[in-house]
Amino acid sequence: MAATLGPSGWWQRWRRRVSARNGSRMLLLLLLLGSGQGPRQVGAGQTFEYLKREHSLSKPYQGVGTGSSSLWNLMGNAMVMTQYIRLTPDMQSKQGALWNRVPCFLRDWELQVHFKIHGQGKKNLHGDGLAIWYTKDRMQPGPVFGNMDKFVGLGVFVDTYPNEEKQQERVFPYISAMVNNGSLSYDHERDGRPTELGGCTAIVRNLHYDTFLVIRYVKRHLTIMMDIDGKHEWRDCIEVPGVRLPRGYYFGTSSITGDLSDNHDVISLKLFELTVERTPEEEKLHRDVFLPSVDNMKLPEVSAPLPPLSGLALFLIVFFSLVSSVFAIVIGIILYNKWQDQSRKRFY
Repeated sequence: MAATLGPSGWWQRWRRRVSARNGSRMLLLLLLLGSGQGPRQVGAGQTFEYLKREHSLSKPYQGVGTGSSSLWNLMGNAMVMTQYIRLTPDMQSKQGALWNRVPCFLRDWELQVHFKIHGQGKKNLHGDGLAIWYTKDRMQPGPVFGNMDKFVGLGVFVDTYPNEEKQQERVFPYISAMVNNGSLSYDHERDGRPTELGGCTAIVRNLHYDTFLVIRYVKRHLTIMMDIDGKHEWRDCIEVPGVRLPRGYYFGTSSITGDLSDNHDVISLKLFELTVERTPEEEKLHRDVFLPSVDNMKLPEVSAPLPPLSGLALFLIVFFSLVSSVFAIVIGIILYNKWQDQSRKRFY
């Protein structure tokens, strides 16, 4: 069921009916922000929403670059243009990415992505798509839409090319989502089917109006919606309860082209903090986690690598191993001599 409020009106319109109990809180919030961000109802319980600027990106793209002082870092073939950030041009064998330098410690959040995919390719002769990330590691190029394989966190993929030859029930471009604890590989040959949480068709190429994607994470509930019809209404795509994502991960977006290509442009990324009321029971249930997981979905366990041994520890291990070996040899010699003495006595 589509929402009645389109993405362009989210941060411009106000919800008037706020109780007197929350009025002072809203006034303080507005004074602090000074940006016109208003609250809205997101789910059960009263929710306040306001823009987190350190995790958001919009024109004129100040704070984007390769330096350590930038809030957003570019990687690969990504370029800053006046109206968008181009992750990859419509050329073969390109990849690019855009990563936030500030880890996100929000408990509940909503990320709105304004993007555009376009190019010269016709009838599935284009690719490969783009991805939006919330992951432990950043700036790690790789084969999964320009990011590393076996990532740790959440990936949302806008896949524009079907690699699986026998797929029939899907129409591409296709949006899917994946949660990984570092143990899973993205299956390119099957378009990520074995590990996806869900998905939907999204005809997003070469459109003459704005296209949006929203990723909402509230109370362990992951919801992905899209506005790609030019109607300023959200359409549901993916809804998964029981998704457990740690705090302190990074937001990013990436893209890759191969033999087929497209322009993959990001126009804005806007992150909203959602402050949701929780009961004491929910507080216990929604404690922080340290590894991504999904309820009722078994992810292979990842064994933590052993810490490297220090020089002293290595010396002690070698020393006591040698002492033990010498001691065992001495005991063996003593026992052998006693056995020989007993053998001689039996012959006399």
